[in-house]
This record gives sequence, C-alpha cells and structure tokens, in this order.
Amino acid sequence: MTSTSAHEINIEHWLNKVVQWSSTTSLEIQQDVCRHLPELHEFLLQIYETLKHMEPTSAIQRLPLLGQFLGRLCWNPFVIGHEDTQQLLIYCLCCLTSSEPQNAVQRKANSWVKIILSLIKLLKRNQQDNSTALLAEQVRSISMICIPVLTMAEVFPLLEALLLYNGPEPYEVLDSHFLYAVNEAVQQKKIVLSESGVLSLWLRHLPSLEKAVLDLFQRLIALHSKSFREMEEIIKDSYLPPAACHPSIFKVIDDIFRRAILESEGNIKVITIVRLVTHCFIQEYYKDNAKARLPLRAYFSHKNTPLVLALLRKVEGLDSNIRVQHLKTIVNMLRRLDSEERSHENVFQSWFLLIRLGAWVDIAAEQLLTSDPEISDDLLWLLAFYYNPCNESQSRGRTMVEGKAVYEGLVSFQRSSTVCAMSFHKLFFEENKLNTWHPCTLQLVRHLCVTFIVLRPEWHSVAKDCISHMTQTQEAASEVSDVLARTLSRLDIPGMESQKIITIVHKLLQDL
Repeated sequence: MTSTSAHEINIEHWLNKVVQWSSTTSLEIQQDVCRHLPELHEFLLQIYETLKHMEPTSAIQRLPLLGQFLGRLCWNPFVIGHEDTQQLLIYCLCCLTSSEPQNAVQRKANSWVKIILSLIKLLKRNQQDNSTALLAEQVRSISMICIPVLTMAEVFPLLEALLLYNGPEPYEVLDSHFLYAVNEAVQQKKIVLSESGVLSLWLRHLPSLEKAVLDLFQRLIALHSKSFREMEEIIKDSYLPPAACHPSIFKVIDDIFRRAILESEGNIKVITIVRLVTHCFIQEYYKDNAKARLPLRAYFSHKNTPLVLALLRKVEGLDSNIRVQHLKTIVNMLRRLDSEERSHENVFQSWFLLIRLGAWVDIAAEQLLTSDPEISDDLLWLLAFYYNPCNESQSRGRTMVEGKAVYEGLVSFQRSSTVCAMSFHKLFFEENKLNTWHPCTLQLVRHLCVTFIVLRPEWHSVAKDCISHMTQTQEAASEVSDVLARTLSRLDIPGMESQKIITIVHKLLQDL
C-alpha cells in the first residue's frame, strides 16, 4: 500500500465517531461499531503506512489528535476483539512508543501497549477455565497480537510462554506468521530466547528451522576469515548445536546438509561447514552429561554401527601406534562396505559419515607421512575414498597410483638433507602433471603436501614458497586454506605441544 502524507489523514472525522462509541452498552452503538470496522481497519492501515516512515515526536506534532484517537480505540472492546483491527492498532501504537518518551503522548502510548499486554497475560492466566476449542483460539489470537511488539522486553516472558505452550490440541495453535516473525527476530538478534524456547520454536515450525540453517550457511560462506575458531563462534551463536541434541532437529539439519553437499557437488566450503557444525554439535552433546539423551551413535544414521563408533572415537591422547591400528580398522570396514555392499546410496552414506566425522581423515594423512611404509596402501586408500568416493570409471585406482607417486616423493624429501622449494615445484609441474592428474588426485596431493610442510620443521623456512606453488588458482587456495585451518583447529588447544606447527600454520594462513 502506498503511504499517505500526514496532512492528508483526516483523524477528526474518525475521532468524532469513536467518541460516539464511548458507550457500547446499547445495541445500536454495537451494531454501528461492527458496521464500520472494515472502514476503520482501512483507516488504521493508512495511518500505519504513514507512521512507520516518521519519527514518533514528528508524528505527534503533525497529527495532534492521533494520541486521543488511538487511546480511545484501546478501550473499545469491539475494536480490540476484532483480530485484524486489533493488530493494526498495536502496530500504530508501537510506532509512537519510545524507550525514552519525550512527551505525554509517547508516555501514554507506552502505557497503552503495556495495558494491552497485561490484558493478554490476564487472558492467558484464565484460559484454563475455558473449553479446549476456545483455549486454542485464544492462544492463536495472543500469538497474533504479539507480532508487532516482539522486540519489547516486557513481551519476552509471554513469547517464552507461548512457545512452550503444550495444550491438548492435535494441531499447531500458534499462528504461523507469529512463529516466522519470532524466528526472524531471533536470527537478527533483536530478541534473545532461552534454548528451550528456540528448540520449541523449531519443533513447532519446520520452515523456521530450515531458514535458520540456510541463514547460517550464507553467513559462513560469505565470511572471508579463514579462522575455524571464528566460524565456530558464529555456529555456536546460532542456537543450532544445542537444538541439534534433539533427535528430530538433528535429522532435519542432517537432511539439509545432505542436500547441500549433493547440490554443491561436494563444494569444499560446504563440506567444511557441515564438518564444523557437526563438531560443534558433538561438543554440545558432551557438555552436559547429566541430560538424558540418545547415545551419540544413534544420531548418525548408518547401517554399520561399528564404523560410526570408530569414527566417533576421540583422537586426543592416543599414541601413534594406536592411531594406526584404529585407522586400519576404519579402512577395513569401509573397504568391505565399498566392495560387498556397493551401491550409490551405500557409498554416499559412508562418505557422508566420513565428511561429518572427518578428523580421522586428517590423522590418516599425518600418519601416512610419519608411519612405516607397510601401512601406506591402507591410508592412501582412505584418502582416495574421501576425495573420490564415486570411483567413476574405476578412477579411484588412478587416484591411488598418482597419490602414491607423490607420497613416495615426499618420503624421499624426508630422507634427504636438502630443503628446496623447487622440489615441490617439480611435484606439481614436472611432466605437466597438473593437466594429467585426475581432479580428485589434486585434492589428495594438496592435502598430503600441506601436511608434510607443517609437520617437517626443517621445511618451514621454504613453506611460503612451497604453498605458493600449490595455490595457483582460487580453488587450490581454498583447499589449502581448509587443510591449514583444520590443522590449526585440531592442534591449537591447551596441553598440545605443537607451538612451532601452530606458528607456521598461522603465518601461512595470513599469507594466503
């Protein structure tokens, strides 16, 4: 609707009419109010469209009769009882309210809104005396009334009470517009609800949960920072990790992740977000062990429970030999699934699980470069599966062969006393390898080379040049940054003696 200028609004006519309605005891006046409600609704809409573009003080100065007009409407039960008109009236009042009222009308506007809210609370306290049908309609009406005043501090307890309302009705009693508006206010940090309030909101209104997840994706994708810690702060601030401890919420989020990965064709940024959100969820799950919850493994739908348990095992505190043996167990289970029960869905399920619980993939790259060569084929297979799960045209075998050649080159660097960035250059550019390698090989090779550089202190002096050779494209730079950020996130925790690695990773991330 096009807004009307203040001087075009004729309040006097309607004020006279409202004055006539002061006594609603006679049937004639009641009928007159009901007859004029549609016109009054249109007039209030005209006022609201004008007020929302004006400062409260300016509006009061240019429309001196406005305060008296709205105030009289607040006390008319037929106006308040008409849902649409009632909502518009509160919209108009909210345009005049102020946290620091400057005049009598603003103070009165604040008071009118509070009077209405007190009536709502009174209605809520007495609702148990009514029938179920009436109670449901009352709750819905209250939720509608709250929409224009969501951000008022006085309303927060009522919002919580509405969201936590659990009546006998087999259907949702809260208005969908209310639920959408609350979710928008929460996402925009205009209101702060309890975790239980947000959980109830998302359980009641699936579109709000989906929008919250998609909004989080957009914020993280648009983030230019390479810091996982900063990304994790944004994730934790979204309410999603604690809400995901509810199995129904987790399943919805998991389905959204699944679609996002499929639609993005395994985009590195999307995979990183999925992995980080899952990590934050697991942290939240372990935060309060006193709460009765499903076993953690039950959240991850996969037919092979031992594989889920193996990937959920914490890496911290395990020595190298135990890590290697555990990785062999993971590889054996994945290989069996890949060969004996191979189907597109089964492969995707296993790969999707590996993405969400991917810490052991990074450990595999580290152990490959620090353990006995006899384990190299198993660890290379795990990395090849991670980067090439579909194995189209048997391309994973090619990835294994190409990856092993680079691995052997890195091992030879370890045995040599010579540290030279040009050696890295040859790994990528000799014999035009960049153009002949399978795309999945490139991802695997970058992972191995970045891991080698940060784990070998003698190579730190040429690390910048080596990384430069690997990051000639934006895609390569993103992949390398992701590996570096994952390494930093895993090692930069209290009690880990990895200061040299942390320092070089910080520097490389800054240079990128």
